[in-house]
Amino acid sequence: MTGALDTTPPDASGRARALAGRVRRRRIVGLGVLVVVLGVVVVASVALGARTVSPGDVWGAVVGSGGGVDAEIVRSLRIPRTVLGLTVGMALGLAGALIQGFTRNPLADPGLLGLNSGAAFLAVLGIHVFGVGTPSGYVWFALAGSALAGVAVFAVAALGTRSGTASPLSLALAGAAVTFLLQALTNALVLTDTATLDTYRFWVVGSAAGRGFDVFRDVLPFLVVGVVIALFAGRGLNALSLGEDVARALGVKVGLAKGSGLLAVVLLSGAATAACGPIAFVGLVVPHLARSVTGPDQRWLLPYSGLLGAILLVLADTVGRLIARPGEVQVGITLAICGAPVFIALVRRRKLVTL
Repeated sequence: MTGALDTTPPDASGRARALAGRVRRRRIVGLGVLVVVLGVVVVASVALGARTVSPGDVWGAVVGSGGGVDAEIVRSLRIPRTVLGLTVGMALGLAGALIQGFTRNPLADPGLLGLNSGAAFLAVLGIHVFGVGTPSGYVWFALAGSALAGVAVFAVAALGTRSGTASPLSLALAGAAVTFLLQALTNALVLTDTATLDTYRFWVVGSAAGRGFDVFRDVLPFLVVGVVIALFAGRGLNALSLGEDVARALGVKVGLAKGSGLLAVVLLSGAATAACGPIAFVGLVVPHLARSVTGPDQRWLLPYSGLLGAILLVLADTVGRLIARPGEVQVGITLAICGAPVFIALVRRRKLVTL
């Protein structure tokens, strides 16, 4: 009897706890690695650009002891766009993870809700009607447009439903309809006014260049609130992924969880689009890259997506400044060129979509 007891395999719950501990340590180490990589990318963004600046001048500009043209370039151009790129990338990564989780659609991104189109339409309206011509001026119009487009999509998607809440399919269909309508209205405006078209075409391509700390200060409160809401949405998202009935049985207030999470998406993607214009592929690709490390647990997926989004956008912005000296390629173009093949490879390798 004793020998039989000695050969009994370890308790299954003990093995599960050991496995969970290893997974948790791997995720923590991964977060640490991402923080280090982000630090390296930020340093590269400040130090490198279309104009060569010596390391001494870069350091002097950062600590405030340097002077001259090179130090002014670092202080007034590179540092603001690096800070803005970092926060916007983090916002888009978080928004992409949230919208994919709430719609249960692996191909969803913030543009699915018409937020980019709403921002573009009201930005053009501000330029055309009110003569606004600076980023700090039309950022408020773009932010309001994103919010109004999000409200319109949710309202249309919820029409005719018994529960009064939108399903993932109705959200996608309503988002597509609102997007096409707003794009048509935007095109009608820009085609009637050459001056509006000239201003709009530099915004719509997606860029962190030419934005100072004034734009960053305008959108920062919305980004902060969106990040806080997003990081607290992980538990509710995990439960909702099992179905609404199971989530209710687990004590999750489904309406509140959905409403708060989608509010975070509107705040994050709306503020990011208002600041830098519509930037594609960050919200689409980043959650898949993060999920390959974290798995489906949203409590880990969200911080991973935020850090990866910041790394990707700042890195793409830096590369765009280096590959076309003395000019530069806007970050929206760089991400589109690099993001499309990366996402196609992810889809083929991981079979993300099955019908």
